[in-house]
Amino acid sequence: MIPAKAYAAFDATSPLAPHTLERREVGEFDVQIEILFCGVCHSDLHQARNEWGGSMYPLVPGHEIVGRVSKVGTKVSKFKEGDFAGIGCFVDSCRECHSCKEGLEQYCEVHNVGTYNSYELDNKTITYGGYSSQIVVDEKYTLKVSENMDLSRVAPLLCAGITTYSPIMQWNIEAGHRVGIVGLGGLGHMAVKIAASKGADVTVLSTSPSKKQDALDLGAHNFAVTKDPEELNKLRNSFDFIIDTVSAPHDYNLYLSMLRRDGTMILLGAPPEPSTVAGFSLIARRKRLVGSMIGGIAETQEMLDYCAAHNILSDVEVIPIQEINTAYERMLKSDVKYRFVIDMASLKE
Repeated sequence: MIPAKAYAAFDATSPLAPHTLERREVGEFDVQIEILFCGVCHSDLHQARNEWGGSMYPLVPGHEIVGRVSKVGTKVSKFKEGDFAGIGCFVDSCRECHSCKEGLEQYCEVHNVGTYNSYELDNKTITYGGYSSQIVVDEKYTLKVSENMDLSRVAPLLCAGITTYSPIMQWNIEAGHRVGIVGLGGLGHMAVKIAASKGADVTVLSTSPSKKQDALDLGAHNFAVTKDPEELNKLRNSFDFIIDTVSAPHDYNLYLSMLRRDGTMILLGAPPEPSTVAGFSLIARRKRLVGSMIGGIAETQEMLDYCAAHNILSDVEVIPIQEINTAYERMLKSDVKYRFVIDMASLKE
């Protein structure tokens, strides 16, 4: 077994603290990665604090992983030692169901193996995430990362980037479409960048007037404060698509009213409580309410290549691992622009 340093949650209420774990030995199709940077996703906090239920402790979060390949198995063909590589939200799947065979492993119908707080395919070995020094993953679930990109700003692409890229591609959002982005956080800022790069006319919909300049700087063409009744009236029947990135409870019907006939609202955020949708919010103008979750391995690689070609990177604040608990509290207050990323060299301190 390969020893690795890490930070872990040991229960739902205690701060994350140093931990030591063991990774499996490198198999013939495996790559071992020295983790250089790991993004901090809001879902890390949800799971560390067991807000979604099912957390298994000690829990090592982190599924926005970028690092350097330090060892490869004897049958690995995609990677060599020294390559930069990324790991996203899952590290394996059944490989046999319809979704897996179609390259949609994120929707595996048997068992999608999460990067952390999940069981391997043996249903007994727990996975541990990227708040650690090393990880070993099958090359099939490992992504190539361009050596010309700022790795700290690449890390959040493995979750926030693909979570927004996938529905934009699925629904063919492009020039000529009017797109509303609900929320300007980790997901929202990436949705703005990617939708704008596709030529769409982008409006950020926010409860915070102070975010207007940031939204415009990120590439949005317009900004609207959703607490302003006059602005809301102007936006009714305006958008072809609305991408909703907000994980806090909010009124879906309000945003559905802003869609044109045959418009589509895409849910990416996961509020902790059920939301109510009035039937006429959809029926009256033949509107659609859909969901989307990350992307498959091939699409995630496509996203990384697209971002490299178009110089699209996350806006980040790099922190040492010792500040992770403070980062969680700041994240709850939306006090980050727009993703915390851990410099894993700090684990050596």
